[in-house]
Amino acid sequence: MHAVVTNVTVNDEATGTARLRDEIVPQLSSAPGFIAGYVVSVSCCRGTSIVSFESEGAAQTMVDMIRARPTVDDSVTIDTIEIGEVVASA
Repeated sequence: MHAVVTNVTVNDEATGTARLRDEIVPQLSSAPGFIAGYVVSVSCCRGTSIVSFESEGAAQTMVDMIRARPTVDDSVTIDTIEIGEVVASA
């Protein structure tokens, strides 16, 4: 199992949250190999998401899709996006 870990800067909370709920979460949850995902607000202007997939290939496909998406607005800026192997879970 592999996870995509994304760190973002939130520039417009209302617009970013609406896009997250209306567009991004449905797209992620229907992606091949999707297991689970969590989006965490870590401060007033920063967020982190951890989305797990059955394989590294499925995780890489999601990263490629995210990087290829045109910027719709500037409500959220992706700071980092990485793939890692899940070595433990509870």
